[in-house]
Amino acid sequence: MSPSTKHTAALLGGVLLAVLTGCGTSAEKTNVQAVGSEAARPAEPDHVSPPGLPGMPPVLDTKDVYAADRGKLSPVVKDFPSRVYVPNTNSDTVSVIDPATYKVIKTIKVGRQPQHVVPSWDLKTLWVNNDIGDSLTAIDPATGKTGPTVPVSDPYNLYFTPDGKYAVVMASMDRQLVFRDAHTMKTAKTLPVGCAGVNHADFSTDGRYFIVSCEFSGELLKVDTAGMKVVGQQKLPLKGAMPQDVKLSPDGGTFYIADMIADGIWVLDGKKFTTPKLVRTGKGAHGLYVSRDSKEMYISNRGEGSISVFDFARRELVKKWRLPGGGSPDMGGVSADGKVLWLSGRYNAEVYAIDTATGKQLARIPVGSGPHGLAVYPQPGRYSLGHTGVFR
Repeated sequence: MSPSTKHTAALLGGVLLAVLTGCGTSAEKTNVQAVGSEAARPAEPDHVSPPGLPGMPPVLDTKDVYAADRGKLSPVVKDFPSRVYVPNTNSDTVSVIDPATYKVIKTIKVGRQPQHVVPSWDLKTLWVNNDIGDSLTAIDPATGKTGPTVPVSDPYNLYFTPDGKYAVVMASMDRQLVFRDAHTMKTAKTLPVGCAGVNHADFSTDGRYFIVSCEFSGELLKVDTAGMKVVGQQKLPLKGAMPQDVKLSPDGGTFYIADMIADGIWVLDGKKFTTPKLVRTGKGAHGLYVSRDSKEMYISNRGEGSISVFDFARRELVKKWRLPGGGSPDMGGVSADGKVLWLSGRYNAEVYAIDTATGKQLARIPVGSGPHGLAVYPQPGRYSLGHTGVFR
């Protein structure tokens, strides 16, 4: 990937940064037993009283961290055209899809090996993470035009702290988490990590810590947000584990971590940070997306061309949708109205639109080579925590 030399760059306004998505290799598995409902049982909800992390907008409902992700769009984004932005890793482009017609209406040339398209904390900018290109390209979602390209080393993925103060670059090959000022992009702190392949993350309800997956060493980190330091680290209990996307449960008590070698999701008590349990979902489990009503989570199984549906209340898998003719569903997002799940087809140069009520494939759209972390935009929410769109 990118060289270990670091770039420091001043940026214009906005909030920045994106996070990495993995490409795994096969590995020998140990005999990890998924215990069904017991394995899926969430920890006790970690309900908190506002304001949590100083400067963070108070949560609307401590029993549902996604409560702000329903209903009307923020005034910031309400006039933005509805689009699907697809970074094509091998083509160095972003395909722009009109979801009303399922057609590519524009192709944008960006930097080398774009991995994810990430909404900024203030919702005003989309950042394309040019991983090997060591840069971030800004897209104005109001006009679809590109803005400045900012030098940033190894931006595999990008997140934002819940207070909007920092962008957190997941520098996978550099083995760093880089905290940058969300407005100037000046480096505030470079945090070396003792694991390989930092790529995905999500924040606790109170925003005081976040969980990071390390895909190449099969580890998890717990990071103090304000202190910008690692406060916990553990190896997953499976040889060759390759953790990917991370998502917090609506009640805030549990973190789910997709694992493409374990073929399932790890169920973690983030507060205690004890050894997680595994729930099998399908081959190559990769992306995690919460339904618009916070009742279900969609899990893309990249290795078998399917999507598993996890019911939060029942604490178990309830459905599995298979793409007709197969495919490689990877990263994506849910439409603003919650009716369509959009996923990139990583190894098939295509994008899938899936009906969330029936699991039926609505469209299969050709795009560039190696489509990865696509962003559906705009979506409801007061602010963005990064990745392809994690809103609170």
